[in-house]
Amino acid sequence: MKFRVHRRFPAFNHLNRFSNLNVFQSHRINPSFLKKLHTSFSTKASLNDGHNSSSSNGNTFLLPGATVATILMFGALHARRLYDDRKVEEAKERGIEPGFQPDAKASFLNILPLRTISRIWGSLMSVELPVQMRPYVYKAWARAFHSNLEEVALPLEEYPSMRDFFSRGLREGCRPIDNDPQCLISPVDGIVVRFGELKEPGAMIEQVKGFSYSVSTLLGLNSFLPMVSGKDVVQKNGEVEDSHKDQIKKSWWRVSLSSPKIQDPIPASPMKGLFYCVLYLSPGDYHRVHSPVDWNVLVRRHFSGRLFPVNERATKTIRNLYTENERIVLEGQWQQGYLALAAIGATNIGSIELYIEPELRTNRPSKKFLQFEPPEERIYEREGVGFMVKKGEEVAAFNMGSTVVLVFQAPVAKSSKDKASSTDFRFNINRGDRIRVGEALGRWKD
Repeated sequence: MKFRVHRRFPAFNHLNRFSNLNVFQSHRINPSFLKKLHTSFSTKASLNDGHNSSSSNGNTFLLPGATVATILMFGALHARRLYDDRKVEEAKERGIEPGFQPDAKASFLNILPLRTISRIWGSLMSVELPVQMRPYVYKAWARAFHSNLEEVALPLEEYPSMRDFFSRGLREGCRPIDNDPQCLISPVDGIVVRFGELKEPGAMIEQVKGFSYSVSTLLGLNSFLPMVSGKDVVQKNGEVEDSHKDQIKKSWWRVSLSSPKIQDPIPASPMKGLFYCVLYLSPGDYHRVHSPVDWNVLVRRHFSGRLFPVNERATKTIRNLYTENERIVLEGQWQQGYLALAAIGATNIGSIELYIEPELRTNRPSKKFLQFEPPEERIYEREGVGFMVKKGEEVAAFNMGSTVVLVFQAPVAKSSKDKASSTDFRFNINRGDRIRVGEALGRWKD
């Protein structure tokens, strides 16, 4: 049985190709003819899909355009930041300290859910890495943030995740402890941001030139920070003011028309011999916190606050940076009196581990939305003397770079009229110095 097929039927166009195959074989095909043939097919295809191709081309060029614009924007912002940092370095070389300058970036950080972002980032950093990839990942991190891998206690393959690598320990002997009983050692590896003696009313610490924060706010209102009542401080000045007020007589209309005046409370002043030191830990530093002296930890407070970055740029643009961020405060007593250590969290992970209280968890989801949460406080009552911690003993650990603030009493001359004697406490550091665990922050003599 034979079938007749119409040559123009579209389903059997391939039959025409095979029937004319001998024509292509018998004649030599001109290359220009093939080029024209290819051009004609391309033209027909573009005409048939005119509408679809126009829309697809628009989508094709839209994505690269947005990507290029984003890259240019971030490049411009980075160039501006480099320019500003260069100006700051030039000012420091001339001895000019930059002041507090809030910017749009600081306002934008107030909107971001930094605590949630930090928890997500912490979950990612806790993911276990393949054993073969671990050395390459950790070495890349060390090159980027100038970490010393020769001090690492374990082989790089034995750190399952980036989080474990952040809080890594060191080989024995890498951080010798200064055992001089008349010295106070650095609790962390970091950079000296600020230090000095608390003298001003309210016990203020300068965050940056032109802006300060209260130590009482940093440590908590229930802190037993040694302070002197404001009435005692201004007693002599008050007597002079009273004698001056007796000479002033107010008329009846002035008293009746004037608004009632409420006397502002006089801020308390710190006792003589109360010092402070602020140390910043960069992401590449050793992240564990050690005890600066032999002392008894009596109270622990956990403030569930924000998680702003705490780098140098943030201190110049964010108000009350250290008192706004999440932090753990330890208070106690040592041989010279009061001692407090504040471990301040920062953006990314935001986790602070307390070795003397392993069950404590930081950066937890907030129970109350847009409401102030009072600090969680725990009083250590082991044997009635608190929790004993030895000098150089590990106390806590950060999972990223952050800041530690020390507030402590140290020996000084009893009378303010006496000049600084050899028995007074003196710092051995300068601002901007890099210091390591176990090195002396300051010394005194018996």
